[in-house]
Amino acid sequence: MRKPVWIAAANIVVGLVAVGLSYAQQPQNFDNVQEHILPVQGNVYMMVGAGGNTTLSVGKDGVLIVDTQFAPMVPKMLAEIKKLSDKPIRYIVNTHVHADHTGGNEALSKAGGTIVGGNFAAQVGESATAGIIAHENVLNRMSGPQPNKAPALPFAMLPTDTYLNGSKEVFFNGEAIQVLHQPNAHTDGDSIVFFRRSDVISAGDIFVTNGYPIIDLARGANIQGVIDGLNLILDLAIPGTYQEGGTMIVPGHGRLCDEADVVEYRNTVVIIRDRIQDLIKKGKNLDQVKAARPTLDYDRRYGATSGFWTTDKFIEAVYKNLGGK
Repeated sequence: MRKPVWIAAANIVVGLVAVGLSYAQQPQNFDNVQEHILPVQGNVYMMVGAGGNTTLSVGKDGVLIVDTQFAPMVPKMLAEIKKLSDKPIRYIVNTHVHADHTGGNEALSKAGGTIVGGNFAAQVGESATAGIIAHENVLNRMSGPQPNKAPALPFAMLPTDTYLNGSKEVFFNGEAIQVLHQPNAHTDGDSIVFFRRSDVISAGDIFVTNGYPIIDLARGANIQGVIDGLNLILDLAIPGTYQEGGTMIVPGHGRLCDEADVVEYRNTVVIIRDRIQDLIKKGKNLDQVKAARPTLDYDRRYGATSGFWTTDKFIEAVYKNLGGK
């Protein structure tokens, strides 16, 4: 049986996500959307509002924020953060480029400041804004031409501290934090954030609980990259007693999870990939693959026939990834 405290709170989170917005679509009215904070463990909290889930590290050094939801939610986010800490926001981490995870970058960054300094104590000071950490591909996507001829993003939204190799490390609030790149997964700039002492993983949209993986083909996504990212989470996560608890995982959307939940999701994605691959090998075209309903036994849990990301769109993206013509 699941631990009653966090699973009850997780069920509340599911409902909150449902009244917000799914994935990258922006709601028309944020007035009635509230921010809610769930203690996870150690220094780490989960915040749910509009857009992607936010992960917070709160402690003696200040506040580190993973993903910033939509810009109109920032005043409500700040109000909830102030209930946890009177210390400044020091860092922001973006797990990927999408607006429901980066929209609040500018305002939240301006609400804080990163400690900076030189070789001597007298040179230590505070920058005017909190640093924004992301993989370099996130910066390239945000600073380049925007989809559908949308206006260029403000400079103050862009990451200020990028990494190009496999990972970036930060020591903050008494614990090591690893920002780990997963190439060509949900996008080409995905990061998984691992809070090592608190034993919490912020997964971004590589792992969600309320739908099939979004494969953003225009931004370098690939179903195999998603599976590799889920396997990385499983390599890092260690379950507690009776395979429950232990390492906790904050998904990009949906409820708080542990390793067992990621195992089930990973297995689902692998089985569907293998079914579609088999249909392609048998010479089936896209319409025939859809007609075969390779996701049928999982659709009640993850499927959608309307909205931003439908089951048909998921099948089509996987079909293209696997070389279907």
